[in-house]
This record gives sequence, structure tokens and C-alpha cells, in this order.
Amino acid sequence: MFYKMIFSFIVFFTAFNASADIKNLKSFTADFTQSIKSINDKTIEYKGEVFIKNSGKILWKYKTPIEKNVYILNDFAIVDEPELEQAIYTQLQSEINIIKLLNTSKKINENSYIANIDDIDYLIESSNDTKQIEIIKYKDKLDNSVEIKFENQVSNEEINDGIFKFTAPEHYDIIRK
Repeated sequence: MFYKMIFSFIVFFTAFNASADIKNLKSFTADFTQSIKSINDKTIEYKGEVFIKNSGKILWKYKTPIEKNVYILNDFAIVDEPELEQAIYTQLQSEINIIKLLNTSKKINENSYIANIDDIDYLIESSNDTKQIEIIKYKDKLDNSVEIKFENQVSNEEINDGIFKFTAPEHYDIIRK
């Protein structure tokens, strides 16, 4: 479920940026804090960096509480878990219709948008001055409240394609899903 949430969010995020005021987004990098609050009021917080190119290349580098890297290339994902010495290779089962998503993304007010993917409503808040996405909030299918905050956003600067390449070390366990 964790991976499905990440993949849905990544595709949504990329599409939303293209549909919002950032019409010519070629790349996006930011630091992020992702908080997940369960229905039992337990919260876990992840921190890291995200790198996105409009060519479909995406990398989420989780730094805390555990190190994990999620590489996405269009409809294929690799989850690198260095602490477990394993990599999970996954062909994404369903592609999200980005055209439909763009057409259904609605501006609520000057700095807020809402969109729906797989029956999940995403509330997106942007800053007043830069129009960059600052916070995304949603409830996942397990009724967890998820909030992702972005800081130090940089748009349209060159990102070296090498950052999106992953080669598993020989000692890694490889899992194919």
C-alpha cells in the first residue's frame, strides 16, 4: 500500500505541476517532509529529497527514519532499500490517465487545488508569491491522513540524468513484483 500511495502521488504531482500555473515545468527538486497519521493517532514522519523531470524520471530519496530510494521511469519503479540490502523492481499495473486528471483538477481558490486519483481527493496548496506547491494533503485508502510539505523548491534547473539510474550491488536481494 505504501508503494501504491507513492506511485499515485508521484504521477499526480507531475501532472498537477503541468496543469497549474507552472505550465512549462521541465524539472522540480525539493526537500520534503511526509507525515502519515493513522486512525489510532500514531504519526510517522519521513524526510528526504525529490527530483522530477518532465521526461517521466522521478527519484524520491528518503533519508529518515530509514534510507530508501524510489526510482520511477514512466510505468516502472525500483525501490532501493540499502539497510535491507534489497531492491524491489515493479512494473506499475495501471497507468493514470493524466489528461483526465488535468481536466478534473479544480482550483478552489487562489492558492488551493483539488484533484482525485483512484477515489482519493488530494488538496494542494501553493504559495502566494511563487505559486510553487507547498503542501499536499489527502486520506489514503486505509484512512491515514497524509501531509507532504515541500521546502527549498527549485524549478526548471538542469538535473543530471545519472541521478535517476540505479544498479543494484551484487550482494543485494532482488525482488520482482
